[in-house]
Amino acid sequence: MSYGNLLREQIAKPGTTPLIGVYDMYSASVAAGHYDGMFVSGFGFAASYYGLPDIGFIAWPDMVAFVQRLRGAFPRHHLLVDIDDGYVDPEVACHVVQCLERSGASGVILEDQKRPRRCGHADGKLVLPLEEYLEKLEMVLATRKDMVVVARTDATEEADILRRAEALAATDADVVLVDGVRSSEWIKRIRKVVDGKPLLFNQIAGGKSPRLSLSELTDLGVDVAIYSTPCLFAAHRAMDTALAELRLADGRLPAAENGEEIGVAEATRLLAKNITRHHGVPSTRESARA
Repeated sequence: MSYGNLLREQIAKPGTTPLIGVYDMYSASVAAGHYDGMFVSGFGFAASYYGLPDIGFIAWPDMVAFVQRLRGAFPRHHLLVDIDDGYVDPEVACHVVQCLERSGASGVILEDQKRPRRCGHADGKLVLPLEEYLEKLEMVLATRKDMVVVARTDATEEADILRRAEALAATDADVVLVDGVRSSEWIKRIRKVVDGKPLLFNQIAGGKSPRLSLSELTDLGVDVAIYSTPCLFAAHRAMDTALAELRLADGRLPAAENGEEIGVAEATRLLAKNITRHHGVPSTRESARA
């Protein structure tokens, strides 16, 4: 079974499927020990690879190369990839989708923002005319083979949110995402207009959406939850704390306490799994024939 169909099958199961945002190979290595699915976050990748905010700096070859490395290390994990607006041009979007599918991505998220784009939970977002976005989306849908495609709207006006969500649900996209949803009541309203189409919810610390548990999301009819930045923000906090303590200690590394210290041995064991995890796993081509 292809990676896309494996994710599609998971989404169809009861409950809400969590996908954890990763931003580099080390964060993915940690996340892989806790969850079966990863979200390749545009926010996290822009921050880690370029040191820049999520406002459209990502070059698609960099994202494709990252996904190739992820799939090589994590042959059994679901990989949902944020491709922003498809890197502006519809033809480019289709080419990127082909590259990602060959690389083993499970699915992509394609948004309806226009440039200059913003993080989905930031102010000042602008959206394409609906017809223009639907044309791009239909081209992507015609290009993919088995890959899951999430149609995303960043609309902010109430009537436009519902109009676009309903239009996206009427396409052959597998899942609908309205980013920046501000309340549980709005999730219910969106769930109603997308009818039986799977619904995705994006949670990001400090974002506009409420913090909800997986069981709460399941009760609201949400099929997939992406957690864009838990690894990135946890690393930020931990590094800031560790370096502040190192400075206070006049550069002396802290002593290990209760076996909780992460050192060379622990890090090496974690990374060694990425060498052996793919042993005995059929290639993407063989999986697609199965």
